[in-house]
Amino acid sequence: MDLRGKVALVTGAGRRLGRAMAAALAERGMTVAIHFNASAEGAGELQHEIIDAGGKAVCVSADLTDPYAARALPVQVVDRLGRLDVLVNSAAIMRHLSVEETTPADWDEILSLNLRSVFFCTQGAIPALRAAKGKVVNLADLAGLEPWPGFAAHSVSKAGVVMLTKVLALSLAPDITVNAIAPGAVLVPEDYSEQERERLARSTPLKRLGSPSDVISALMYLLEGGDFVTGEVLTVDGGRLIT
Repeated sequence: MDLRGKVALVTGAGRRLGRAMAAALAERGMTVAIHFNASAEGAGELQHEIIDAGGKAVCVSADLTDPYAARALPVQVVDRLGRLDVLVNSAAIMRHLSVEETTPADWDEILSLNLRSVFFCTQGAIPALRAAKGKVVNLADLAGLEPWPGFAAHSVSKAGVVMLTKVLALSLAPDITVNAIAPGAVLVPEDYSEQERERLARSTPLKRLGSPSDVISALMYLLEGGDFVTGEVLTVDGGRLIT
């Protein structure tokens, strides 16, 4: 896919990986719809950065824990920008909660944002993406491919994203490709100490932490070069999954 002049919606684009991916798509010449909920300041800053650099971006707000808001979000983007070619489902929360610590409220909030919103946001985007022969990229996680007891609900939610990616790929072919990226230690939690970061690097086969640019490279492959790839989960973890 030639991205220049096309439209992308990136959910959770006000911070961290979502923001980095949205900025990278704008650099490729896409008009970017920057979705945010709580991160209004980050979304606004990114919009100004893109426009100041000569790009095009709009900010769109929605609480994606509401399935009706999630389904309506892509429709709103199409109403504002006239089309939708790429959907990146990035919005998520990650909480350190064991099985014993997880409350029903924790479970519902994590699963509704990390998994259910991916389903309904994609559902709302289907008509526009079919018309554009577009692409969906979901953000899974290494936690969705191996069990993380300290992040119980998060791990379950991301495992759901992995299977949902495959279900959507079969359901939406041949018009729309659907793939996922499963990052490992590319952007560790902000409260991690230097010792924890060093421990993660030592336990990774490539002996270093990754960075958002590693995920962006995977994203660009799937969007610009992966036209014959669908239903796949591209793991970007420095080899941690194979240890």
